[in-house]
Amino acid sequence: MNAIMFTQETAHLGTSFKQYFEIVPALTEELRHEAYRVRHSVYCEDLQFEFSRPDKFEIDEYDAHSLHLLIRSIHNDAFIGCTRIIRPPSNSNDRRLPFEKTCAQTLNRSIIDPSKLPKDKIGEVSRLAVIAAFRRRKGERNHPINISKEDFSTGPMVRFPYIPLGLYIGTIELARIYDIRVLFMLTEERLACHFSRLGAQLESIGAPIEHHGLRFPSMVETNRIISSMRPIFHPLYQAIAQDIKAGMDGTIDNQ
Repeated sequence: MNAIMFTQETAHLGTSFKQYFEIVPALTEELRHEAYRVRHSVYCEDLQFEFSRPDKFEIDEYDAHSLHLLIRSIHNDAFIGCTRIIRPPSNSNDRRLPFEKTCAQTLNRSIIDPSKLPKDKIGEVSRLAVIAAFRRRKGERNHPINISKEDFSTGPMVRFPYIPLGLYIGTIELARIYDIRVLFMLTEERLACHFSRLGAQLESIGAPIEHHGLRFPSMVETNRIISSMRPIFHPLYQAIAQDIKAGMDGTIDNQ
């Protein structure tokens, strides 16, 4: 497949995505349980980052004040991946996000100081995960989610990273809907680089820490990543935004 054919196909990324996948905001307890099951499969059973639990739910203290997102395989009629945006708790004296605690000694507050930002305008992306059956390629089973530079080459579209990009873009759109203007994350350096292929660089905000491997604290502004998104991803963004809008039923709950 030559570069011209690849360009023609990327013009239809939204249509292609909807043939195989659906992005679903987890607004009900039942859907949040699906996210917890995916996380248990990946973080407890596959990677063993967390202890296995009898109910097969991977849950922590941040879930009660998080926005959850799922990706569903149309062909399998099953949820295959998830992510969440942690919001500062409104009912606690300690309103720090998890990365603020983990990176307390390494954050460069001359770049940005989360403690000085409006708490209802910030969030932390975490628990990005895709089940093992959809992390088939070499090296992917040791990571909760993966993406490589070859995914964006002029090779067959089957390699295009619909699943991780679907979750990334879905997270950005969910943040936009809830007026979360700054997203923070702890991520591997290579994934931060590949995330920038959407068109917006993640900005490093401190020294790396050891957290199941070397992780870098980073931030991105929601509006900036949407406005600077590469044109080839616009159809994909629109398709995912439609999915989320349908899943929201025109309302925003008070999570």
